[in-house]
Amino acid sequence: MTDIRYISTKEAAGIMGLSTRRVVGLCNAGKLEGALRKGRNWMVPEETVYAYLGTAKPKEENGEILSCAVGNTSYMDVVKNSYYVDKTLLIRDLIDDQVPVILFTRPRRFGKTLALDMLKTFFEKTKEDTSIYFKDKQIWSCGEKYQKMQGAFPVISITFKDAKFSDWASTYAAIKNVIRDEFMRHNELFTSDRLNPVEQDYLSRMQTDELSDVEYTRSLLNLGRMLEKHHQSKVVILIDEYDTPIQQGHSRSFYNEVITFMRNFMSGGLKDNPSLAFGVLTGILRVSKENLFSGLNNPIVNSVLDEKYSKYFGFTVDEVNTMAAYYGQEAKLEELREWYDGYRFGSTEIYNPWSVANYFYNNCQAKPYWTNTSDNEIIREIMISLTPDIAENLFALLQGQTVQASLNMDVIYPRITDGTDTIFSFLLLAGYLKPVSDAVETEFGTFMELALPNKEIRRVYNTEILSWLRGTVDGNVMAGLEKALYLNDGKKLQEFLRKYMITCISCFDGAAEGFYHGMMLGLAAGMSSRYYIRSNRESGEGRFDLVLEPKVHSLPGIIMEFKATKNDAGLSASADEALKQIEDKHYDTDMKDRGIKEIVKYGIAFAGKNVEIANG
Repeated sequence: MTDIRYISTKEAAGIMGLSTRRVVGLCNAGKLEGALRKGRNWMVPEETVYAYLGTAKPKEENGEILSCAVGNTSYMDVVKNSYYVDKTLLIRDLIDDQVPVILFTRPRRFGKTLALDMLKTFFEKTKEDTSIYFKDKQIWSCGEKYQKMQGAFPVISITFKDAKFSDWASTYAAIKNVIRDEFMRHNELFTSDRLNPVEQDYLSRMQTDELSDVEYTRSLLNLGRMLEKHHQSKVVILIDEYDTPIQQGHSRSFYNEVITFMRNFMSGGLKDNPSLAFGVLTGILRVSKENLFSGLNNPIVNSVLDEKYSKYFGFTVDEVNTMAAYYGQEAKLEELREWYDGYRFGSTEIYNPWSVANYFYNNCQAKPYWTNTSDNEIIREIMISLTPDIAENLFALLQGQTVQASLNMDVIYPRITDGTDTIFSFLLLAGYLKPVSDAVETEFGTFMELALPNKEIRRVYNTEILSWLRGTVDGNVMAGLEKALYLNDGKKLQEFLRKYMITCISCFDGAAEGFYHGMMLGLAAGMSSRYYIRSNRESGEGRFDLVLEPKVHSLPGIIMEFKATKNDAGLSASADEALKQIEDKHYDTDMKDRGIKEIVKYGIAFAGKNVEIANG
């Protein structure tokens, strides 16, 4: 006689793809055989849950616990060999909604590629019976309407994830290889008797890379037409990471070239295409119609703010609870929550799936797994264009506070650093921020309260923002800066700042005052254990730039005012002007009112990589 393993209604809900309330209802109605009430809660036999779904328990193979799939984006491999979090109801919703083209924007590593491969495996007509990969999944229990669409379509499946090169020529060559590989994958076309000689010639020249640039822009359209003619069926088009080459174009100064190609390429295949059954795209940003989708007027954009499809990318709370129970790690749920929870898509609470999978794969070691999968180049670009307001908001986030932001959800790469609304919109879409409240729509725009999601993202801000701002000079710059500030040694402070800026990147040349403000705010953050760091606050008769208010009154208070000039000639006068502003505007009022007797004042003027300090 085998022991019966009971699970909670929450765990059962995660396995069944239902709400906990619905599972409780099934227990009350006697539809889950063997369910037992314990106090106010129900416990359900695990085997009953799978029996209700009509599937076998997908747990052990040869008595072994299945490992978490890390980095494997092949749906068939994952469901055969690894623990799989069932997201197949995405198929049901796409079929029901009948949207011609949909773009899912989600942060990187949140399951977009695996989801598209799942769609490809489900819909694609192949010689192999691929229904075996779905018969024990939630989609199969949805009925014949969905089952008959399995394996019913030719599928074009393209990913641009590897189109990352420093120039347009190399990127374009990579894009052409991606397109050519997809043509070659459909080798049935090369012997098809349903294609005319012109189409066969096109295929021949595709193989030998003899197509013109114009012909490549129409290749998605042409492949779809040929597949429809051969299979006598409309085509499903799946494009993963459509914005990767666009981001590269922005970062490497070939944005116009890549956006022109991608606009024509996707419009040809996805706009008013009679061969198209439906299309699904994924990316991080929803590039605005004026820049990419001007020729494509029919895409639905589903972002992190939308309720529909919110549970299909990332892991829900119930799914993580079920995983923890599977691996016998329920005691680790609080640590999981602190490190990898905190996202919100629509109204659904979401965990980072990449990090959760790595956490279980690495024997429950809490590390910043997600933040190590990218160079975060866009974050550093944002730092170059800091304004005082943005710098203050970033520091508030690091101290666990929330910020109110105006959002521009049509943000595009060339305008990421245009202002607070675009910067914080990008950080939200890319997974570096989470919404704390619902969006408020006003006649002036969309407003939302934002915060850092979890410990892992706090780490990326510390490493990519504060560490980048602080830098290191001979391994001792922070200690030297702190010592100079404590001793009220303006000359020593000036010396250390000059050394620091000389060793930093060339963005200091011609930088605005806001950049230097952000730089100093980042440097000061290293002293947050002993000081309250305040930026751009009112005191006396104006708003100071930066104040370090001591947590212990034996330390001196510090006030800094910044100026930026275009050349070295005006540095000394600007530093004196900044110091005079501190005195004239009585920026020391608040600290004096709090009983801080010793207050050091610095007027700091910057020009390129040079600095001058006046102190009093």
